Amino acid sequence: MAEKEVTLLKGNEAIAHAAIRCGADAYFGYPITPQSEVIETLALLKPWETTGMVVVQAESELASINMVYGAGGAGKRALTSSSSPGVALMQEGIAYMAGAEIPGVIVNVQRGGPGLGTIQPSQSDYFQATRGGGNGDYYTIVLAPASVQEMADFMDLAFELAFKYRTPVIILSDGVIGQMMERVELPPYKPRRTEEEIRKECPWATIGRTKDRQPNILTSLELQPEVMEKRNLALQHKYQTIRENEVRYETKHCEDADYVIVAFGSAARISEKAIEKARNEGIKVGLLRPITLWPFPTNAVANIAEGKKGILSVEINAGQMVEDIRLSVNGKVPVMNFGRLGGIVPEPDEIVKAIKELF
Repeated sequence: MAEKEVTLLKGNEAIAHAAIRCGADAYFGYPITPQSEVIETLALLKPWETTGMVVVQAESELASINMVYGAGGAGKRALTSSSSPGVALMQEGIAYMAGAEIPGVIVNVQRGGPGLGTIQPSQSDYFQATRGGGNGDYYTIVLAPASVQEMADFMDLAFELAFKYRTPVIILSDGVIGQMMERVELPPYKPRRTEEEIRKECPWATIGRTKDRQPNILTSLELQPEVMEKRNLALQHKYQTIRENEVRYETKHCEDADYVIVAFGSAARISEKAIEKARNEGIKVGLLRPITLWPFPTNAVANIAEGKKGILSVEINAGQMVEDIRLSVNGKVPVMNFGRLGGIVPEPDEIVKAIKELF
């Protein structure tokens, strides 16, 4: 097997290739537009014949996430993928995983909603992903790729973070990134871990034993309020540690900017072209792209807002991330929102027009 490979892939295909190469033990999923190429590519590649990776088309999204729950509980690198309505069905399982501290990766290639909505691209699952779409006080780490290369790169990162913090990690993509084709350098193959290595790395897993040789039991259920509060406080402490250590973002052209666009995923790609057009017209605009939507780069947004005339949140939704931006700047500068709905992707000229009209 080649250590590295440069090829042309769709974003969804890159997810499948990267999952195999980064040592995933299992994929459980159910087809739904616009992410069906993930499981289709895995079926074509047949990793069970090469790396031993299990690939199962489950009977539903509910089944998929609970299979990830079980495999993750055994210390396995397991993932699933879906699109917006399917991920909505997974929320109970994701909450269970968060409560039981079970690692796993969920890929969401977003489409428009609410409900069944449209099969066209959208970014309207921001709240669902960053606020913890299920019940209880929990968060999931959320990575937002803006290229096919990042679709590949974030797979290994997602598993790394999931096992480092024993938490579900969401790769929040969208129909643009999932369906577009780009040059991508695939990661080298990592060997899948042996059962002995899993027991050593994941002493909490169900395949292990407690200090008194009893089987490990992983559950989110606790009937004693005092004990449940203690467990919840431990989770909150973990989330604070993640906030302090795992914020990721990038900036472009912000040093001399009068205005800053904050955008993620495909909206950030489109915003880069809008910034180029705006600067050609003499309007100094910069970009801050959150890579982790949770934890959100609150301090970075607050710092970059200093001395600016305004911040524009560009999202392919009705305005969701804009709330986190406003909380970050705390009224220091005007924060406006521009987005398109129903699966319509904004044009760069529309973004430039919004900057002129809103500020």
